[in-house]
Amino acid sequence: MSVSTHGLRLKTRSHVAREAIELLSSMRFAISLLTVICIASIIGTVLKQQEPLNNYVNQFGPFWAELFRVIDLYSVYSAWWFLLILAFLVISTSLCVGRNTPKILADFKVYKEGIREQSLKAFSHKAESLLPEAAEAAAQRIGKTLVSGGWRVKLQQRETGWMVAAKAGAANKLGYIAAHSAIVLVCIGGLLDGDLVVRAQTWFNGKVPYVGGGLLADVAPQHRLSDSNPTFRGNLMVPEGGTASTAILTQPKGILLQELPFSVELKKFVVDYYSTGMPKLFASDIVIRDLETGVETPARVEVNHPASYKGVQIYQSSFDDGGSSVKLKAYPMGSATKPFEIDGTIGSSAELTRGDAAGSDKMTLEFIALRVINVENFGGAGESGTDVRKVDLRAAIDSRLGAANKTVTKKELRNIGPSITYKLRDAAGQAREYNNYMLPVDMGDGAGRVFLMGTRDTPAERFRYLRVPADDQDSLNGFLALRDALADTALRERAVQRYVAKSTDPLKPELAAQLTASASRALALFAGSGNSAGPAAVSGLQAISDFMEANVPEAERARAGEVLVRIINGVLFELAQMTRETAGLKPLQPGETTQAFMVQSVLSLSDAVLYPAPMAFQLQDFKQVQASVFQVARAPGKNIVYLGCLFLIVGIFSMLYVRERRLWVWLTPQGSDSAQATLALSTNRKTMDVDKEFDHLKRKLINATD
Repeated sequence: MSVSTHGLRLKTRSHVAREAIELLSSMRFAISLLTVICIASIIGTVLKQQEPLNNYVNQFGPFWAELFRVIDLYSVYSAWWFLLILAFLVISTSLCVGRNTPKILADFKVYKEGIREQSLKAFSHKAESLLPEAAEAAAQRIGKTLVSGGWRVKLQQRETGWMVAAKAGAANKLGYIAAHSAIVLVCIGGLLDGDLVVRAQTWFNGKVPYVGGGLLADVAPQHRLSDSNPTFRGNLMVPEGGTASTAILTQPKGILLQELPFSVELKKFVVDYYSTGMPKLFASDIVIRDLETGVETPARVEVNHPASYKGVQIYQSSFDDGGSSVKLKAYPMGSATKPFEIDGTIGSSAELTRGDAAGSDKMTLEFIALRVINVENFGGAGESGTDVRKVDLRAAIDSRLGAANKTVTKKELRNIGPSITYKLRDAAGQAREYNNYMLPVDMGDGAGRVFLMGTRDTPAERFRYLRVPADDQDSLNGFLALRDALADTALRERAVQRYVAKSTDPLKPELAAQLTASASRALALFAGSGNSAGPAAVSGLQAISDFMEANVPEAERARAGEVLVRIINGVLFELAQMTRETAGLKPLQPGETTQAFMVQSVLSLSDAVLYPAPMAFQLQDFKQVQASVFQVARAPGKNIVYLGCLFLIVGIFSMLYVRERRLWVWLTPQGSDSAQATLALSTNRKTMDVDKEFDHLKRKLINATD
């Protein structure tokens, strides 16, 4: 029996209906649908699903991002066309199975014992022999031998002799039924556990996705699904010490709230780490409280070890901040801003007022994330840093605001302490994201300990880091005092006088006058007040470079640049000493530490003008509150999918490893005590094993040697 790729051919007057049924029930149509599903699954795997639209716009551009959104490529597995294809695949494959199963089952009863003797001689596996026994006795002996070997046998007596027809490996055809039935079962299970049931409630039961904000308790009933919903998959976030009983189901146009028949209280969230800083365990100690009976059931949820209650599986999906309280200190990055402190909670925001010469602008400070542990990669190029969120700090530093970031010493993974992530949003709604570390970090490049202040314009970008040197008190005060002094013309002139006095011979006043003029000019350029370009004036090392290109011949620029940088370093050192005297601190002592601080200060002062905010917020103190993010799912189709997988394994095994064989032995009487035997073997797959089996059968059944 051969399986046809054609579909059902109904006898109907309607040509369209006849052709539609034939196409729908044909194997070629089912294979085409399966191919489309495979392609769609590849797209859903390669293209990140359920990301914010801005991420796709940044990646593909406005046109393609909108086109992909229209055809639901950002949520492939819940797209209407994907579910429709699954439904058609179920129908088509079911019709294929229904069309071919009766033929396969009928073929189990067919031994093809009516085959003609001459036909046996056309088989590739054939043998003949003269048996020293009567034809009937030989037929009985051969039949019993085959039965003992697992063959199913049928004897047929004809006027001219006996036909022994046998077959084995009929399970090969059952593999076809099992494999195709597996496709149907898996698709049905996928449809049951997918988004189809939830969407049906929005189509026929008046449920509408919610797109607003506010508290979950205030959301109207038309946005909620009852706890009797047969299938769902959503997220449930529970802070430590908190309780939740409403899951969130993400939809293309908003969210739906899924009521649970129980509440989940998070007693404690546990994270264990390896010595490298890699997390080895995420676990949540919870109490499940039945909302109907009030019975409390303690449970522990770990990754790959879910808890189950009333048919709902509770998985450890991820973790988040549960509303940690933080205290930040704002350090000015411009002269118009003064330091101040502000308290906040992760997930909340605060209004700020920025004052400047043009008036005041309102800004919003959004507290995004608190990371208590940051295990970063300080290894060589090609290694990946890893904290619990897989942040590679070295890769981020590679695209920085500052300079002199190259390191030559091999580093290791290490924890560099807490960090705060926040956004500053202006009155027009434009926001930049910032990520600042609480403690100074030794990058291992000889530049001393530095504070890392990261910024990026979009989530698709890496953070670019400004490195600010820490003073001998591990604070930003030394650098900020130096920067404020640099902006003061009078202090700059005093620092120049101190530098000139230490660098020239009092008996050569003409040299002192020249050095004073050069130092004043260089420091003014570095401070950004050496030209009349106004507030947009170039400052830092870029201003020195522009000045040299405009006024120094190219052949002398290298030597002149070294001289100017040496002068700037010397004057800034005196300026730093003056700020410490004013603050009542001990003067800086010459040495490697002081030199590293001054070198990094020059670089940071040059780069700080590129910082895109008037202030930088540094984490001063925090109280961490963690939250577990659970995935809660009621999946009635799971067992159907498991059954389909079992069928698929059995079907593939049967079709690949079970060979269907048919054997015939025609016995022609040659007198009363002998018979001429003709043996033939056919199989659905020719292998070396078939040759060996045929050689064994012809010797054992008819004693044929050739």
